[in-house]
Amino acid sequence: MTPFRALVAVAALVMAFPAAAQDRRPSHCIAIADAAPGIEYLHKASFREPPADEFTVRISYVDHAMFLIQSAGGLSAVTDYSGFIGPVDFVPDVVTMNNAHSTHWTSVPDPRIPHVLPGWADFGAAADHALDLDEMYVRNVPTDVRSGFGDGVRENGNSIFVFEVAGLCIGHLGHLHHEPDDAQYAALGRLDVVMAAVDGGLTLDLPTMIRVLDRLRSSVVIPMHWFGPSSLERFLSGMAAEGFVVERDLGTSIEVSLRTLPSQPTVMVLQPRYLADD
Repeated sequence: MTPFRALVAVAALVMAFPAAAQDRRPSHCIAIADAAPGIEYLHKASFREPPADEFTVRISYVDHAMFLIQSAGGLSAVTDYSGFIGPVDFVPDVVTMNNAHSTHWTSVPDPRIPHVLPGWADFGAAADHALDLDEMYVRNVPTDVRSGFGDGVRENGNSIFVFEVAGLCIGHLGHLHHEPDDAQYAALGRLDVVMAAVDGGLTLDLPTMIRVLDRLRSSVVIPMHWFGPSSLERFLSGMAAEGFVVERDLGTSIEVSLRTLPSQPTVMVLQPRYLADD
């Protein structure tokens, strides 16, 4: 993004706040910039049971870049939904998608899903979502992607989706191809938990992704989009060098609340697993 576009984006962001206050829920992720100490996590036997604590969110790694986010009230969202979440009859309330690659979206989502949110530009207009489900608020920050033809750029081809639930700000970086500019960082606000692609090639190179995560300084970082132990280990080594704690052997899901976030930024390694009723 050019300096002129960045300046325009900042101006648009500033001017949008008065109007947004009238017809959109204000984002507590942008308004608040603090965190709380401590961490605890629980593994549930069944994804069908929502978290027991009303201030807790469960995050389950399903596959590739897909995560299931569940609130205590029973709301559910699936990120970068590719159409198959497992051999189960389960319909999430919200799915988000990015179309940089076919593994991040589907042209035929389950018609029973109430809210399907594409993260890419439509006829030149950037995706603009502000879905208020009372217990969960879902919004997006558009970013550009490589066009696939030389050094071309497809503007607004990806979205960073932010899920505001139980006081937490949970961000999914999607198929991020460039470091966010200052306007995009401002639009993201505080992210307590962030899911980041760490393949080191198809998305951001690892040094740039680590720089992004170091600036975000989220309490919890969950790596995704890794294609083997070598790329994952390179990422973990780089994050440890930046002062992040690394937690392994956490299974497929964690439960986290605002009051139990770690006092030191922590990378939590989850293992992908399709949803199942066992």
